[in-house]
Amino acid sequence: MGDTHGYSSDPALQGLEGMAYRKVRAAHPGSLEREELQASALDLEWDMEKELQDPGLGLDRFQLECVEHRTVGNSNRADPDPDLEPIQPSVSVSPHGRFERLQEDPNYISHFTRAPPKGQRRSSCSLVKYLLAGVGLFILGLLIGHYAHSTDKPTPEPPTDTDLLEELLRDITAEKIQALHRPFISISDDNEEARAKHLYQQWTDLGLTDVQLSNYSVLLSLPGPSSSRIVDRASHECFLPSGAQCDPRNHNNNPTADQHFSYAAYSATGSLEAVVVDVQYGGLEDMRRARTTMNVTNQIALLKLGQAPLLYKISFLAEMGFGGVLLYMDPCDSPSDQSLWHKAFGVTLNPGGDPSTPGYPSIVGSYREERPNLTSLLVQPISASLAKRLLNIQSVGLGSPCTPLAMPAASERTKIQLTIGTHSIYKTVNNVCGYLRGKTNPDRYVLVGSRHDSWHKGSAADWRGGSAMMTQIITSVTKQARRGWEPDRTTVFCSWGGSALGNIGSFEWGEENRVVLQSRAVAYVSLHSPVRGTETLRSTASPSLLQLTSDIQKRQLLSCIRGGNCPGPNVSSLQIPGDVSFFANHLAVPTMEFAFEQTKAEEKSSFLSEALFSAESPETLDPLFKFHETIAKMTAEVILRLVNDPVLPFYPLDIALDVQNKLKDDPLRTPRLLAAAASLRESSAFLQSETMRPANDPKERDPSHVRMLNDVLRDLEKSFLVPQPPPGVYRNLLYSLNGKVPQFSILKYPLDPLKHNAVNKSLSLIINAINSAEKLIRCGLDLFENSPDDTN
Repeated sequence: MGDTHGYSSDPALQGLEGMAYRKVRAAHPGSLEREELQASALDLEWDMEKELQDPGLGLDRFQLECVEHRTVGNSNRADPDPDLEPIQPSVSVSPHGRFERLQEDPNYISHFTRAPPKGQRRSSCSLVKYLLAGVGLFILGLLIGHYAHSTDKPTPEPPTDTDLLEELLRDITAEKIQALHRPFISISDDNEEARAKHLYQQWTDLGLTDVQLSNYSVLLSLPGPSSSRIVDRASHECFLPSGAQCDPRNHNNNPTADQHFSYAAYSATGSLEAVVVDVQYGGLEDMRRARTTMNVTNQIALLKLGQAPLLYKISFLAEMGFGGVLLYMDPCDSPSDQSLWHKAFGVTLNPGGDPSTPGYPSIVGSYREERPNLTSLLVQPISASLAKRLLNIQSVGLGSPCTPLAMPAASERTKIQLTIGTHSIYKTVNNVCGYLRGKTNPDRYVLVGSRHDSWHKGSAADWRGGSAMMTQIITSVTKQARRGWEPDRTTVFCSWGGSALGNIGSFEWGEENRVVLQSRAVAYVSLHSPVRGTETLRSTASPSLLQLTSDIQKRQLLSCIRGGNCPGPNVSSLQIPGDVSFFANHLAVPTMEFAFEQTKAEEKSSFLSEALFSAESPETLDPLFKFHETIAKMTAEVILRLVNDPVLPFYPLDIALDVQNKLKDDPLRTPRLLAAAASLRESSAFLQSETMRPANDPKERDPSHVRMLNDVLRDLEKSFLVPQPPPGVYRNLLYSLNGKVPQFSILKYPLDPLKHNAVNKSLSLIINAINSAEKLIRCGLDLFENSPDDTN
């Protein structure tokens, strides 16, 4: 029986069939010619189907036969034309099969074509005519395009990274920042909504896309109609928090603005009569010493700011049974050129966000908890002069060295009556956020934050400088965008409300957008309070950004603003107050902040920024706005690197080195901890050298690999989040409380300091964090089919 193509398998029959075929062909040449063409086409299709079904068959069996100008005969595959080259498969490997590899070959059509029917051969002359006409039109188009190009102005090309940085920094000047600062002076000090709307309109006019004005109804703690009072029960003298005397019989006194707003937000309210107990900085030894001398239940602690977070010390005092706290700043801790003897201040006891909606946003329909106060203690800040009087100190030396305030050993304790009358009220806070969309990775956000609120009426200088710098940076980057620059990632510029009372605006916005930010936020750059002095340039960054921050600070300080008396690099991962808190603690994205300060670079002064004094205006603090210009340029360069670098400028090895540095001199370290830290360093070094370095090479860069690598770098700090840190201590273990002696905060300040097993729990949290970070790095290495040790 013949096969599907009509050919007999018997050789004798094949000869007879050939003779019959030639006779019929001679009689009907045209019809047989058409039939033979159809048979040849069917035969070719059948062979191709067979080849697709069996990839092992060689494509080189197929050869072209010349059909032009010759009579089509029976196709014989056993005798190919020796002048024709066999078809070679393409070199590329395709997952779609060998036939598709042929299609991917640029010479595929010339290698393998079906025999054209006669009708197509008749139109070959027409095709030549069309081809010549097409060539003529193409040449004519080139001439027209050349002429048009010579008459039109050339479209400017986007600047290179180096040119872009130079132009960006050149556009940021002290004069421009000062000009942007002037309109803020006319905005009412107590109208936070007017400030937000002003920024909203300004940012919209500058060209940011999708500028949003969001608001939240939150519970605020504000001072009452009269100042808090401290009455000496022995002399019946009444004092205001600043140390000035008041008339205790006049409950409707009219204090100054500074006196009126010297209070502790979210403190308990009421009146307490008790003895003043000197507890110094509120350390564990200070507390034990105070408790051995008397019963401290319902007494009033006299507490210095500094050395430890305020909320940690307040919770410790409440646990010991105290009833009230008077806060003050020791003059030996204050800057040498500032006299704080008669200055009271304000503090907030709010760890972050709206107290009535803890852990979820204050949007319409949210459940509200009744939390008018966040502590059981009556808390009141006072001046150093009043603290000296309550300690019964006759004289104090302010020379060198300075003598710290302390109650004399033989002194009799003072009994006072403390009255606090703050009140809570629901008000609206406003946030402004504007977007500069990225091109390649628009779903990756670099967040930049400033604020537009102040502690009290008359202290608007708290926010004006930062807002002017933020607006100038926006002006400069949008100018470059209009010239053709397209950032790789999206920049989100935000100005927060409610910052002074506990970073309320940033927390509420973050809680409302938590799911989006967890997957999209890359870094947070802070302009919370960039110029609060002129003594020290302090750069604070999470370990991932320490290298980038240090490099930028060194370059900017080459052109010094103080004629050769430049501050050296001062970069650390210190825990700092401000809106950076939510992004470091809840999102665990890398953060950084540049700031000029007026404080000593000493360990005991690291928490003095928790005190909110009446701020000097930028015109007084920095009349030429040169310090503002320096911070703005450094911040702009960080933003540019974060949004433009293909590989995020995060360095995992710096995290591993920071972990080892924290454990190096800690007496609580264990061999297991040290081994885990050493293993993390090895894996981090391998990731940085074998994966990050090739990814930064444009010749070796694979976009999908870069995307995966960036996700690993972004998420690495999330491994160091602990679920429930001590009060006032960051959830992110990578931030320290002491710049001179690096140490894990939860080892120095455990959650339950009076319990014997508190340190053991802290050690467990640390080793789990280190192991989690190393697992993330190794999983990242597995994505690239690498391993730091093939034997493992």
